[in-house]
Amino acid sequence: MQDITIVFPNGSTNVFPYGTPVYKIAEYYQSKMPNDIIGVKINNEIMPMTTKLTKNASATFLDVTNPYGYRMYQAALKFIFEVSVKEAFKDSEVNFLNSVPKGIMTEIKGVNIQNEDLIKIKEKMSNIINNDEKIIKYNVGRKEAIHYFETHNQYEKALNIHNKNNDIVSIYKLKNYYNYYYTDMPYSTQKINKFDLKYLGNNQIVLIYPSSRTNGLVPEYVHYENIIKTFKNGHDWLKIMRTPYLAELNEEVSSGKIKELIEANELIFNDSISHLANIIHEQKDIKIVLISGPSSTGKTTTTKRLSSYLKALGYNTIPISVDDYYKDLEEIPKNEFGEDDYESLEAIDTKMFNQDLNNLLNGKAVNLPVYDFVIKKKNRSSNKSQLKENSILLIEGLHCLNDDLTSDIDEKYKYKIYLSPFIPLSIDRHNYVSTVDLRLLRRIIRDNRTRGTNVSRTIELWQKVREGEEKYIFPYIHQADIVINTSYVFEIGVLKVFVEPLLYSVKEDSPYFEEARRLIDSLRGFYPISSEYISKDSILREFIG
Repeated sequence: MQDITIVFPNGSTNVFPYGTPVYKIAEYYQSKMPNDIIGVKINNEIMPMTTKLTKNASATFLDVTNPYGYRMYQAALKFIFEVSVKEAFKDSEVNFLNSVPKGIMTEIKGVNIQNEDLIKIKEKMSNIINNDEKIIKYNVGRKEAIHYFETHNQYEKALNIHNKNNDIVSIYKLKNYYNYYYTDMPYSTQKINKFDLKYLGNNQIVLIYPSSRTNGLVPEYVHYENIIKTFKNGHDWLKIMRTPYLAELNEEVSSGKIKELIEANELIFNDSISHLANIIHEQKDIKIVLISGPSSTGKTTTTKRLSSYLKALGYNTIPISVDDYYKDLEEIPKNEFGEDDYESLEAIDTKMFNQDLNNLLNGKAVNLPVYDFVIKKKNRSSNKSQLKENSILLIEGLHCLNDDLTSDIDEKYKYKIYLSPFIPLSIDRHNYVSTVDLRLLRRIIRDNRTRGTNVSRTIELWQKVREGEEKYIFPYIHQADIVINTSYVFEIGVLKVFVEPLLYSVKEDSPYFEEARRLIDSLRGFYPISSEYISKDSILREFIG
């Protein structure tokens, strides 16, 4: 047999014997990677590390700083945690509820867990990792998979497999336990060696792990009570509606009852904005409402809805976009790549911004600026704005949670709102709907509809968008006075109708083909929902039109 030549991302090549497994090639290349290799793309396609190569190929190795490697790391760590808890506590059941900043919220049922029990769980996890236990993939028949999960009382998983209607189901084995996490898994546990656990009480533990935005290191846990409370409220409402899992949501669709659920969910959102308006109304000193959130959270619609409720309470609302305070082109700072950095706070003319706000607070009439994004220069509007006794400013922008944006404004006048689509729907007890994926789906549809942007370009820019959010929004979430959930439990079924054809347009030679296919796979279990049931003023209209 002839030797094979492997081309690596840095342009170097090396010759290996015919039939060399990928994990052996990974051992050769490991010294050139900053973090442990946990996955691989062969000729732009994710392959198992046990794959034996029989022809020349290009190999891109994945670590936790890569989006694909990150998901593999997360899934493997969840599996290790689940197995460790079950080995440590007989009759226990692990539920993965939702993501939180830098981690995953878990809940253990069947036993009473205390803070000191984390030592026992960590020891079990470390033993599994140090023993380099193999994570073995099995492709089993659909009926066999359904039977397995039914006999293990995981009926929601059995229903999901039934609804997907796949002939073959991929299930992974770790020690004597079987599960699946809707992603490819690493070859073994040895490289999943960075994690931490944080006990929150009430049998809830946060599983903390590294990412690209922590340089492959385990971050320090920061507790965001408002985010956790938002998810809890969503979970509790779904229990009331008897739709805690995807299978129950699909049942609402197939039985023709989805319209009622959509209407109920819209009422819940409207109630949250009405409650918010009343809070602002009761705090008489508030004159400036600052609204922020990551990309594709529905900030425009939510701000308009809040404005309507405040007007119903007798307020005159004055909208202000922080983007209109961008500095002129020649003053825009540069990032590390020498590019204009419009995401930095230094790109905002904070001096003018604070002067205008203070003038408004002092009752003066102000010609607010309007930024011309063609010539990249701001000019004063000919229209004057003035705060009266019943007036309130609604300010929307990337940096609105950062006190440095409004450093000259007295705190008593300010109220900060953080928006994000914290969708509480679980696919099953071990898999939940990703908030990040939900936002990406929304953005793909909107970018294509409003700007003609293709899917590959949106995905390409997404990581840069995420990096900006991590740098300029997430560190300031704790400064928000309230967190508002802008998701609907049913919305992926609606988005699926619009986004699936777009995702299929990504060709195999695109570097984003695997990501597009991953998103397609994530949609497969959702029954499509017609947009005819979506009201004209729904947040979803901001994306689907």
